[in-house]
Amino acid sequence: MNDLLLILVILTNLRLLASSRLGSCITWAAWQGIVLGVLTISAAWPHPPLQTWVLAVMAASLKGLVFPWLLFRTLRRVQVRREIEPYLGFNLSLGIGLLLLCVAFGLARRLPVPEGLGSAFWMPAAFFSLLAGLLLIVARKTAIMQVIGYLVLENGIFAYGAGAARHAPLVLELGILLDLFVAVFVMGIALFHIARDFDHISVDRLVSLKE
Repeated sequence: MNDLLLILVILTNLRLLASSRLGSCITWAAWQGIVLGVLTISAAWPHPPLQTWVLAVMAASLKGLVFPWLLFRTLRRVQVRREIEPYLGFNLSLGIGLLLLCVAFGLARRLPVPEGLGSAFWMPAAFFSLLAGLLLIVARKTAIMQVIGYLVLENGIFAYGAGAARHAPLVLELGILLDLFVAVFVMGIALFHIARDFDHISVDRLVSLKE
């Protein structure tokens, strides 16, 4: 079960790198968040403690429902549907993503694996989410896609933490989710005001602003 869920995390990362439709990318990021919530329970099965259930429900709710709702709400207001001219093309991004996947597997072989992970895909999936999130932030011009990249990057951190959830303090994990919620909320407000005042959400055009 863990292997299947982690493979889904990897596939959603590749799908995000290859997609130009913002709505589709938000949906795939939402599914990734739900998968991570299920993964948190699966990691501690068959006897997940109460704090693991709380963490899993909050993660799935925020990543799979609340954040996508905020992003879709922003998307409807800014009236942008596609990433038109990314810094890196989608085929090139996908090729780089496959290369980063190999790098993630290489890193996982070299670093010590925490006890109790229960899957050979855990570390590679976590590292690949980190790298894929960074690639989305760097390779895309649209601010919404960069927010999605930030979410994917955090998903990588969460995926690694899910493997050791039984050892991680609940307060620490919830603190990370709270920080992420605040960041996405603030980004959504900022995107709305940027689009209202400048009729675009392309970050490369914002550098031309003068005081």
